[in-house]
Amino acid sequence: MEDFQQVLGSLGKRPKSSTSNNKKRKWREIEQLKEKFQLEKELKTFDDSLENMLKEF
Repeated sequence: MEDFQQVLGSLGKRPKSSTSNNKKRKWREIEQLKEKFQLEKELKTFDDSLENMLKEF
């Protein structure tokens, strides 16, 4: 009888929604893209300064 009660009790519970996991994953992807673009921007700045130094030399 206890098993039957447990089954009935578990039927009322909803499983965790995967939408929250998808949202977290998308935010992580967005943050990674932001970091990538920031890194590319910084590298371009260094690359430009290196080119100027080579021209002066």
